[in-house]
Amino acid sequence: MLNEVVHFPEVNEKLKRLTRRRQALVHEKVRAANRLQSDLNAVAPSLSTITKDVCNVWFLNFITARSDLYKLAKLQLSSILKIKGIGKKYANHIMEWQKDAEFSSDLEWVNSMILSDAYRIIGLKNEIQCLENEIEKLFDHSDIAKRIKTINGFGHICSAELAGEIGSLDRFNSESSLSLYLGMTSLTNQSGQYSGTKKTNHINTNAKKAMMIAVARHIDNVEESKIYYNKKRSEGKKHNQAVRALGRHLVRVIWSMLKKQRDYEIKK
Repeated sequence: MLNEVVHFPEVNEKLKRLTRRRQALVHEKVRAANRLQSDLNAVAPSLSTITKDVCNVWFLNFITARSDLYKLAKLQLSSILKIKGIGKKYANHIMEWQKDAEFSSDLEWVNSMILSDAYRIIGLKNEIQCLENEIEKLFDHSDIAKRIKTINGFGHICSAELAGEIGSLDRFNSESSLSLYLGMTSLTNQSGQYSGTKKTNHINTNAKKAMMIAVARHIDNVEESKIYYNKKRSEGKKHNQAVRALGRHLVRVIWSMLKKQRDYEIKK
């Protein structure tokens, strides 16, 4: 059986590749951060408590300021303030840690692993920022991305991801097909007297993740959507189920917006 291959705008193809690459780097950064947190908790537990997030730039700059973590406990205030991103506030946190700094004997051979992960996270953050800059440049050239972005709560990255994964509405016969592709609908599951729904595997997982994030933010920005979400929750739906239920309605809105070339607006 032959199926027509629909070619969509080049800008959306570029957005798809850039956003997928960004997503892969974000996942890699999360893995590196988890390793770094685990190693710090094992060899210098009090060190990681001076920050809420080990991916903070100032903290990464601090632990990579010396090739040996032991030396961090002996840094003078003048040297600490010379580290990029560290001012008096963070310097005070560091000096408080220095008073009772403790290291396990494992640090001797774990030290290089910690520094390796720290440098990798710094590199990944820079790569991700470069990709986001490229996405920003292409964004205004994508009609789908610009339309979707007008929906309250839908940010640049999620809108760019959806534009890249959707590509063109010509690929879909109806808004229900688009909804299925975005993972915002479930299939009927009936057997005998049992009647329910089931998830489908025929979806674009990247688009579904972007849609779930965007819809969750949309709930926080639109009172009517929050009311609908709370209604679904009161009916016994779990969080993700309630988000998908609202997402199903928003797919209808997106379909209409793109077909009629209209921006999203809330009627007073």
